[in-house]
Amino acid sequence: MSTGLRTARMARGWSQERLIREIEQYARRHVTDVASTASLRVYVSEWENSKRVISDRYAAILRQLLGATDAELRKNPSQAAPETADGYDALLSRIDAASSVSASMVKIFNDQTELLRTMDRQMGSAGLVGQMTGHLAALEETLSFAVLPTTRRPVALALAGASTLAAWQAIDSGAVDRAWRHYELAKRAARDAEAPMHLGHAMAEQAYVLCAAGRPALGVELVRDAHRTLAQVGSPRLRAWLYAAEAELCAHADMSDASRKALEAAEAAIPAGPDDRDPDMLSIFLNSAHLARWRGNVLALLGDEEAVTSLYGALKVVDPTFIRAQAGLHSDLVQAHLARAEYDEANSNLRQARLLANRTGSVRQRRRIDLLSARL
Repeated sequence: MSTGLRTARMARGWSQERLIREIEQYARRHVTDVASTASLRVYVSEWENSKRVISDRYAAILRQLLGATDAELRKNPSQAAPETADGYDALLSRIDAASSVSASMVKIFNDQTELLRTMDRQMGSAGLVGQMTGHLAALEETLSFAVLPTTRRPVALALAGASTLAAWQAIDSGAVDRAWRHYELAKRAARDAEAPMHLGHAMAEQAYVLCAAGRPALGVELVRDAHRTLAQVGSPRLRAWLYAAEAELCAHADMSDASRKALEAAEAAIPAGPDDRDPDMLSIFLNSAHLARWRGNVLALLGDEEAVTSLYGALKVVDPTFIRAQAGLHSDLVQAHLARAEYDEANSNLRQARLLANRTGSVRQRRRIDLLSARL
């Protein structure tokens, strides 16, 4: 039964008819049977009005199409309670299993996170919800029964990285509540792992949820708190990333001088050279070329005419597998051209941004594109 289905559908800006077409197209692509169009109209209406339970078969399709979990689709699904330890023997069995987690097993967890990160970057997050949910559940289960720090810290560190990725994917899918909860999980795991870099990164990304909710100034304060959390232990690349995030949030909060000052700090902190991956924070991709794109984004938000030059420069060197980043660049260029009243160029970039955003299924980017489109 699903008021949640209606919420997930509307987050994508789809009518019921559009959802039905997407279900039918999915069925053709995957050579699977679904009901007739007339029956699907009845099903969707009854699902959304809590008159029919979404079957597991249709739930699997809807999860892929809408990038939602079962809990979000069904809102309050009747699920079996998770199995709990029954007496000391069962508890000790789980503790023994967790304590036997080796370095190679932690590597498998991290490799799974890396695979999901790569798939997300190239294809978008909508189709990864089920895999990510299962991945987080396995990590949480292991951490829950790990007793000694030598076992807990590596698993907690893996969970912090995976939870932050899952949270960003949830933002991209328009699942704000899920994103917030994943960031809280990431922060708890980072504290458990005694990893201030992971904690600071999760705090700064969580600030984007506040910004999207209309509280960018509060997001700025959270990013600045992330700086304080790092103290002197943060890598230069992570510090540059935090300053760039602060600059963007300050721009959203109409704090122009603070935004420009944070940009300067980011440019001063970024390590030289083409390398973009932080060996201590694999979720951070940032070099001078990426920072030029971020700078263009911030300048576009500030209405600075220099944004166009920075953004076209970044577009020339962007990794072609970073589909979502390319969509963001074209959206930034729309905003930058609008500030210069260059409407033909803005329209051209808007079309490209919409095409790329549709490929990844990004709700967040499509919302921004719709807002920019309204200004043309």
